[in-house]
Formats: sequence, C-alpha cells, structure tokens
Amino acid sequence: MRDQKAQARGTATRNGQAPVRFAAPRRALNLAKRAWRPVVSALAVVLAGVILVHAVNGKDGFSSWQQKRSEDKRLGREIEDLQQENAQLKGRIELLKSSPEAIGHAAREKLRYVGPNEVIVTISPKEQAQPAAK
Repeated sequence: MRDQKAQARGTATRNGQAPVRFAAPRRALNLAKRAWRPVVSALAVVLAGVILVHAVNGKDGFSSWQQKRSEDKRLGREIEDLQQENAQLKGRIELLKSSPEAIGHAAREKLRYVGPNEVIVTISPKEQAQPAAK
C-alpha cells in the first residue's frame, strides 16, 4: 500500500530502502504541461502571419487583384475607343457606298485623281520648311 502511494507521488522504494524520486521526468512533464499552450499560440500566430502575407502578396493576392483590376479598366477604355473608331469607319463605309461626292473626295485624296479644270500643285518639303519671302 505504501509503495502504491509513493508511486502516485512520483517516488519509488527499493527493497524497503528510502524512496527514490523521479524528478527529471516529472519536471519535463510539468514543463510540457505548462509550455504547450504558448507554443501552440505562437505557431498559430506564425501561421496566421504566413497566410496574411500570402493573401496580400501571393499569386492571387490583394496586390495582384488590384493590378488586374486597373488593367481591366484600361482594357475597357481601349475597347470603348476601338468601338467608337469602328462605328466611325462603318459610317464612312456607308457614306462611300451611297455618296458620289465622298467617293470623289476619297479618289482625289488617296489616288490623286483630278477632275476637269483642276490642277494639282505639289510643294516639296524644302519649300514647306522655308517661310514665304515678302
């Protein structure tokens, strides 16, 4: 009975001699009991920090999301500009299909055609650069 109580307190007896204490394992157990919460808490904080850094700077993080959002806005504006230009060109095509004056103007401008009683005057680049003398 005495040996059972001694073992419960962390002591043991040897053949009726003085009890021998198992202090080192008991201290380690107490340290483990007291230290597991701070260690687990520290690991949780580190894990939360890693997740936060990844959420901000990761492949699909907040920084990347903002860059993609600004690129989306820029591309949206570019699409609108191209749609306007496309609408203008479609209007010009319809005008060229239906209006003889527009056809004549395009022929004069691009192909250098002239109508009756018209003269083309060509100015060289040198003459354009010099101002007219008075």
